[in-house]
Amino acid sequence: MLQEAKIKRARTAIIIASFAIPLVVAVLFGVNLRDLGFDVKPLSFLPPIYATINGVTAVLLILALVAIKQKNRRLHEGLIKVCMVLSLLFLASYVAYHMTSDSTVFGDLNGDGARDAAEKLAVGSSLYIYTFILLSHILLSVVIIPIVLFTYLFAWQGDFVRHKKWTRFAWPMWFYVAATGVIVYLMISPYYH
Repeated sequence: MLQEAKIKRARTAIIIASFAIPLVVAVLFGVNLRDLGFDVKPLSFLPPIYATINGVTAVLLILALVAIKQKNRRLHEGLIKVCMVLSLLFLASYVAYHMTSDSTVFGDLNGDGARDAAEKLAVGSSLYIYTFILLSHILLSVVIIPIVLFTYLFAWQGDFVRHKKWTRFAWPMWFYVAATGVIVYLMISPYYH
């Protein structure tokens, strides 16, 4: 009975987190502390850090997959826990950056915060590629929250049949979000000013 109560609480927490995290991030993304009059320095050093966090997460997800294929459940579990912590660190640093810094416009070569006709011409079709990768990254980063948490919950419950079924789509989505986080950074980093 106690175990059932814990599982029910965990499910409720996952559902709440799945709605709350994207909502809080969306709200905070639109808040710039400097625009509100706070004397904070832009945390412009964070983008390469959170891109690195994404890259490390992607590598550890691969290692976690290899570990479970080799039936090393303990290593697999440890790597997945590290990936979950890294995902939280990414989220915190991403929000902190956007709360203290002006948004960067892809293709804005002169740093004026806009992309003029000449800059549009200079970036060409790479803008469409960047936009597709960014939007798919953002969309899947929202969708993946409950999927990863429920997949983890199934393993925690010992329901490895459901865990394995969910992992078939959870792992590729999580890996895609982590890997495209690095790609998005590499594509936009020339435009940081």
